[in-house]
Amino acid sequence: MTEIIESERIAGVKFTKLKIFGDERGRFMETFRKDWFPERTWEIFQNNRSDSKAGVLRGLHYHFQQVDYWHVPTGRIRVGLADLRASSPTYGASQVIEIGDHNQMGVFIPVGVAHGFLTLTDATVTYLVDQYYNGSDEFGVAWNDPTLGVAWGVVEPILSGRDQQNPRLCDIQSGHLPG
Repeated sequence: MTEIIESERIAGVKFTKLKIFGDERGRFMETFRKDWFPERTWEIFQNNRSDSKAGVLRGLHYHFQQVDYWHVPTGRIRVGLADLRASSPTYGASQVIEIGDHNQMGVFIPVGVAHGFLTLTDATVTYLVDQYYNGSDEFGVAWNDPTLGVAWGVVEPILSGRDQQNPRLCDIQSGHLPG
């Protein structure tokens, strides 16, 4: 059975320690089951894939309606998380975890937790979401915001134009942050 571990730093974030079955032919693992996360119904979902070269940082992004579940089938990434939920007991906490080839885990990211990843190698990230893509539920905060203190371990990552423009937390207007 897959072990589900709740983050000690951010309430509601969960990590799945995936069980790998392998032999001389290769390997097999279950990467997701909706019953691992009973707090969401997973009635409607979308599966996405992101391929990035080493040194790319995507994020930080957050949603008001959508949860994400990430898995890295190839490569290695550093996941950065920051709790933006004002009502959360862990508001303002951040966490970094490395997953991928060396550490087969899934990451469940609840609504209101800012998330992003830095590719340590060329990497593929798959992510399930419990809502269809809706650009009006896609928000960003600066990856290097000192208030959040996400310990990326990088100074000059490769960023998209959009992520370069993400505001600092103190510049986000009231009502544009999760409750």
